Amino acid sequence: MSQPPTPPIPTHPDVVVEAGQRVWSGRFPLDVITFRHRRFDGALSATRRWELWRRGPAAALLPYDPLADAVVLIEQFRLPALAAGVDPVLVELPAGLCEDNEDPAATIRREMREETGLDADRMERIGGFLLTAGGADEFCHLYAGRVVAPPADGEGIAGFGGEASENEDIRVRVWDAADAIESAFAGYFTNSITALGLFWLASKRDRLRQQWMAA
Repeated sequence: MSQPPTPPIPTHPDVVVEAGQRVWSGRFPLDVITFRHRRFDGALSATRRWELWRRGPAAALLPYDPLADAVVLIEQFRLPALAAGVDPVLVELPAGLCEDNEDPAATIRREMREETGLDADRMERIGGFLLTAGGADEFCHLYAGRVVAPPADGEGIAGFGGEASENEDIRVRVWDAADAIESAFAGYFTNSITALGLFWLASKRDRLRQQWMAA
C-alpha cells in the first residue's frame, strides 16, 4: 500500500530548508533534510543534515472509570523496547496515528474500540507531546476519557483486543487507579505517554471523580 504524501515542513522565519530527500518509503517514510537555523547568537547555523522519521499526528487516551476508581491499560509487544534493552511487553494507553486529516479525538475513539472494545462517553484533553524530538515528527494529542471498566479476573485481565488485519496482539488489564499512579511514580512504566497520563491523573483525580460522577 502506498503512503499518503507527508506535509511539507512549515515555513519559519528562523529556518531555511535547503533540500529534502525521501530515502525510505516503508511503513513510515524517512526523509533526509538539509537546513540552516537561527542560532542563539543571531547568526544562521552552518548547513545541517538531519534524518526525519515522518510519523505525523497521533492520539492517546487514559481510560478512567470514576465510579470504580480504576484505569484500563493495555499491554503489547514492542520490538523497539527490546532493542532498547527493556521489557518488550509495554504497559500502554490506547493510542494510534491519525489518518488523513483526521481529528485526534476521532482517532482515539476509533483506536479505543479496536484495542479495548470500550467507548469514552466524556473526554478531556490533557495536552500535546512531541515523543522523539531528536528524530521524528510524531506529535501525540493526549486525552483522559470516562469509561466503564470491564469485568476482570484476579490478575486484572479483562480481555484481548487489537486489529487482526494489523496482527495486533493486545491484552486489556484493569488497574486500581491508586496502584497505577504509584507504579508510574515508581518508574514502572517505560512508555512515556502512559506515565504522563497517570502523572496528570494524580493531580486531577479528585476533580474528575467529582465532575464525572455527577454528570
